[in-house]
Amino acid sequence: MRVIVVGATGTIGKAVVKLLAREHEVIRAASHSGDIRVDMTRTDSIERMYSEVGPFDALICAAGVAKFGPLAELSEDDFQLGLDGKLMGQINLVRMGLGRINDNGSFTLTSGILSHQPMPGSSSISMINAGVEGFVRAAALELNRGIRINVVSPPWVKETLVALGMDTSGGMPAERVAHAYLASLTGTRSGVVINARDYA
Repeated sequence: MRVIVVGATGTIGKAVVKLLAREHEVIRAASHSGDIRVDMTRTDSIERMYSEVGPFDALICAAGVAKFGPLAELSEDDFQLGLDGKLMGQINLVRMGLGRINDNGSFTLTSGILSHQPMPGSSSISMINAGVEGFVRAAALELNRGIRINVVSPPWVKETLVALGMDTSGGMPAERVAHAYLASLTGTRSGVVINARDYA
């Protein structure tokens, strides 16, 4: 399959690319490097990416930013960062890709553990992740031509915890998280929130 991986140079994205490249043609897309550049917050950038890539069989998005911090300290701009950078960014990847993806293709988006296990400081991120999951469940009901859509919900990634100097005991290595994306790509399910813990 010809697969676009958005966020291909990030911690999860690199692991997804490495796993998929064994059997598939992978096009690495990211904001600053990769085979092609894309800014998820700009629809003109997304349009340009699809025009340059041409026909494709699947898109996996392992990118997106949102603000972590106490609710009382989060500004409207802080919330807007996640709305633009993770929620609408992923929605627009799907919305603008529907007319370009091949029959029986698939979209796989990313949410995260904070959608169903919130913690102090996660109000913005939890909202965004839950929004992505709600979008996927509803969008799956309207897709045709055999196109599927799912969302992977990763736990805390071990490499990220190491970089933050946090306890890594509850973290999951990115190489294991990547298997959840592979399951979405090669499976038959649609409209599903895939818990990456199932692939630990």
